[in-house]
Amino acid sequence: MIDPIVTKIQNNPKYLELRSKRNRLGVTLTILMLVVYYGYIALIAFDKSFLAQPIGAGVTTIGIPIGMGVIIFTIVITGIYVRRANGEFDALTKEILKEASK
Repeated sequence: MIDPIVTKIQNNPKYLELRSKRNRLGVTLTILMLVVYYGYIALIAFDKSFLAQPIGAGVTTIGIPIGMGVIIFTIVITGIYVRRANGEFDALTKEILKEASK
């Protein structure tokens, strides 16, 4: 037995828009993260000499800031998703629920 409210929500054009936007953003950010992460792993596997180059006169190599960049990139794209989810996606969800409860 299907709930009529669920059917109303699923047929709402705003729900279809929400689902499309959320999926598109999720897939885009996932692909970006996979490229960055596996790109770093590929550098480790195939070009160790590049990552082993020292920065300046110290002992820190170029691999350290690149690795930190991967972590920072992860935090940034998480922030992007949270910002869109808490702003645009939540607003659309409230509108959909408001229309479905009428």
